[in-house]
Amino acid sequence: MDDLFAAALAVFQLWVFVVLVLIMLPAMFGLSLGVTGVYIQVLVRILEWATLRIQRGRQQLPSVPVPLPNGIIERAGGSMEEELGQFSLSDVFYFYKRGLESIVDDQVTQRFSSEELASWNLLTRTNQNFRYISLRLTVIWGLGVLVRYCVLFPLRITLAIIGLTWLVIGTVLVGLMPDSSVKNWLSELVHLTCWRICARGLSATVSYHNRENKPQKGGICVANHTTPIDVVILANDGCYAMVGQIHGGLMGVIQRSMVRSCPHVWFERSEMKDRHTVTSRLRAHVAAKTKLPILIFPEGTCVNNTSVMMFKKGSFEIGGTIYPVAIKYDARFGDAFWNSAKFNMVSYLLRMMTSWAIVVNVWYLPPMTIQDGEDAAQFANRVKSAIAHQGGLLDLAWDGGLKRGKVKDSFKEEQQKQYSSIITGHNGHDQADQ
Repeated sequence: MDDLFAAALAVFQLWVFVVLVLIMLPAMFGLSLGVTGVYIQVLVRILEWATLRIQRGRQQLPSVPVPLPNGIIERAGGSMEEELGQFSLSDVFYFYKRGLESIVDDQVTQRFSSEELASWNLLTRTNQNFRYISLRLTVIWGLGVLVRYCVLFPLRITLAIIGLTWLVIGTVLVGLMPDSSVKNWLSELVHLTCWRICARGLSATVSYHNRENKPQKGGICVANHTTPIDVVILANDGCYAMVGQIHGGLMGVIQRSMVRSCPHVWFERSEMKDRHTVTSRLRAHVAAKTKLPILIFPEGTCVNNTSVMMFKKGSFEIGGTIYPVAIKYDARFGDAFWNSAKFNMVSYLLRMMTSWAIVVNVWYLPPMTIQDGEDAAQFANRVKSAIAHQGGLLDLAWDGGLKRGKVKDSFKEEQQKQYSSIITGHNGHDQADQ
């Protein structure tokens, strides 16, 4: 019995040493011992071997199904005017074909499902239809399950609890201090330290590019949105003033503690519906050049790491300098996309903490301001296009609100007007000939 107790104590001491000395302390100072980098390199080698083994297995076992490509159907790329040509009764087939295409594989719905992978990444939740290939591959998968659930998961849970607890306690203590430059410095230090610990809790490997373009105080940082973890990824490299709705429960406790030390912008549910109130408070924040840059995700919803959807123009009516940021996750190591219609926050975070890792690239783009003669919607589209181009993402004009709502009447009317102009134009031409 004494030997068992001694062994358990030794394991606990080793665990504390790993968490405090090898992970937390380097994270607090923004340092890395290189362990995560080696872990990622080993993962890459294993996944490359698994891909080759699966390809060879498919050749040896023709019965193994081949995954479908991302696109179920191939669309014509022309506009309505180019495809219809001149008006005729057969135009009804054009709309019939487009309707079927939208039902089968529309451009909106497929942006809210997990990104397809070219090959299996040894996670059971991959989208591909994996079948038994070889004993070695199955053994590697089984060992991966043990590592992810028995080693990485407890370690990540521990770090997340420590990081969030430290965030609540630290921000409350800093909030007791009178307003001063020292308080602001300590607040930024607490936020930065805690988010770095949380990032290590996700085994996050983040490559930040063009740091000379990092958002500055008094500005607005806008980024594409894939997951709630976007906040952790960005706050790991700098401090931001968060914007969002006030929540209850654990999230509410964290929000109330954070706002004590830093001027985050939290809104009541009724205020979020009042556009004038939201804009006024954000303008007041931006006007104070000493406050942290506001972090906003103008899409208003999470998109599956393949595209950037329409930016709400409200974020671009505030004024000030916009600092665009492009975020792109490597789906080989884990699906970072949060499908809120399928998973609640707790189950999503559990999936993240049992993935291989979070590997992501972040690009800071040059600051942008609204140009003469440009309205807020045009400015938003210009920023969105820049983010999509830098991140290698599709630039889509659709509103992410279609994830839960219906197509706006304005979109339908626009299509009707285009077709009406075709009919009117041809009719006028025919009458002139007569």
